[in-house]
Parts: sequence; structure tokens; C-alpha cells
Amino acid sequence: MIAAGGEVTGIMPRFMTEVEWNHTGLTEMILVESMHERKEKMAHMADAVVALPGGCGTLEELLEVITWKRLGMFPKPIIICNTDGYFDPLIEMLNRSVDENFMREEHRLMWQVVDTPAQVIHALNNPVKWDENARNFAAL
Repeated sequence: MIAAGGEVTGIMPRFMTEVEWNHTGLTEMILVESMHERKEKMAHMADAVVALPGGCGTLEELLEVITWKRLGMFPKPIIICNTDGYFDPLIEMLNRSVDENFMREEHRLMWQVVDTPAQVIHALNNPVKWDENARNFAAL
């Protein structure tokens, strides 16, 4: 994004900058006090969530935003970029949650899965409509 002339805003807890985990070439860096504050600020500022392959932090953030969407707290698109099948086990588990009645059938609409980064743009431009009253059917 930066190389193409775009703007990039980073949101990081201060302790991460103390160990120099931050990217120094961003358009803007917003420092917060905790990981919880970081996630809340990211969700508030985001037009969508795109999960790329990553570690436990990525998985935790993705599952939290899916939970928020289920509760009607985050109605925006969630795109899982399943590059080289990276998220196959997670997608299988999410589908199993529906199959075994831990979530409703309509909860499968909370996320979209694409196979490549190039497909992310198409998914963002064609989001699945999510009912902002999702809280009304969050419980089983």
C-alpha cells in the first residue's frame, strides 16, 4: 500500500514500540495502552476486517470480531483470505459450530472466504448483507 502511494494507519500498544515491533514508514501511528484498546480502536476505525494468514494474534482478533458480529456489535464485512488453504481448519471448525447447532445457519453469512489477496477487493465491493439486528438471533 505504501509503495503504491496509499495511506496506512497503524494502531499499536506502546510496549510494542518499546521493542521496535512497529513499522516506521506508516502515514500515521496511533499508540494505545493495551491490546484490548487496540482491537476496539481498529474495529471502530475499520470499514471491514480482512484476515490474512498469521499467528495466534490474528486468530484471536478474527474470532473476536466474528463474535462481535454475531452479537450485532460489528455489522461490517469480515473477509478471510485463505491463501494456500491456510485457514481451512478454522473454516471447518466454524462450519462445524453451525452443523452442531452452536451457531445458527445464518451465522455462516458473518464471513466471506476468498482464496487470494486479489479476490479481497471483489469481496469488499460485494459484501454479504448482514442484519444489524443480529443480536435478535444471536442466541440459539
